[in-house]
Amino acid sequence: METLEGLKRRIASTEDLQSVVKTMKSLAAVKIRQYQNAVEAVEAYNKTVEMGLQAVLYGWPDTGRGGTAAESDKRLGAVVFGSDQGMCGQLNDQVASYAAEAMEKRNVRPDHRNILSVGQRMTARLESQGQLLEESFSLPNSVHGITDKVGELLLRIESWTDVRGLDRIFLFYSRPTSGASFKPHSVRLLPVDQHWLAEIKKNQWPTAMLPLYTMERGQLFSKLIRQYLFVSLFRAFADSAASENASRLASMQRAEGNIKEQLEELNKRYHMQRQMSITEELLDIVSGFEALTNVS
Repeated sequence: METLEGLKRRIASTEDLQSVVKTMKSLAAVKIRQYQNAVEAVEAYNKTVEMGLQAVLYGWPDTGRGGTAAESDKRLGAVVFGSDQGMCGQLNDQVASYAAEAMEKRNVRPDHRNILSVGQRMTARLESQGQLLEESFSLPNSVHGITDKVGELLLRIESWTDVRGLDRIFLFYSRPTSGASFKPHSVRLLPVDQHWLAEIKKNQWPTAMLPLYTMERGQLFSKLIRQYLFVSLFRAFADSAASENASRLASMQRAEGNIKEQLEELNKRYHMQRQMSITEELLDIVSGFEALTNVS
């Protein structure tokens, strides 16, 4: 039977663990909100980019800008977002499986896939699936570090399109849904969706005055598309980080519940053991008193 001192040590260590879990839970909740705010901010910027595209496309004949993605193309570029740290449930497994299934449906052979992984845990998951990774990127430590990481990825994607001629590039990541849940999501980064451009073009300008610009139209269009790529990658980083912390929050909530139950059980055992010890001491005193009385 465990001693009272042993139970006290176990209770103290469990309470310390409970404190750590509560801290991680609070930190995850704060980070979720920070990344959600970042997504909201980039959505506002995305609206500005779309209005710029609307101004450029006004009166511009359709010439197949952005191209179309033929499913029979042989090569494909993919950026798969995961996590650097653990304790985030099945996030990496779900996104990795989702990306693998999506690439299989497009009939792209494993050796014809150019894959970049974001997050050390995602790198491990993809490698365990037998995916051939070209490069792995680490995640930024905060919202402020996303912009630099987006710049690094943009350079790699430009190398894919300019040097290797890749015209199909997809993003695979997780998006928060409600509460502490998420779901895998994919975005076709390139070629730019012609239907999306057509929808932007036919929108009505919000004022009576049409915008003017001095830059050559094609050059301005290219710069705005680069901003669209920036927004898409920034959103992928922020959504993925928000999902990671949402999944971690859910894990911490489950852990907190388990720790609470364990503490209750340990305290119950401690009080029972203490009561038994007190009872034994009282019995010893009574037995000693009776022995002395009999001798007298």
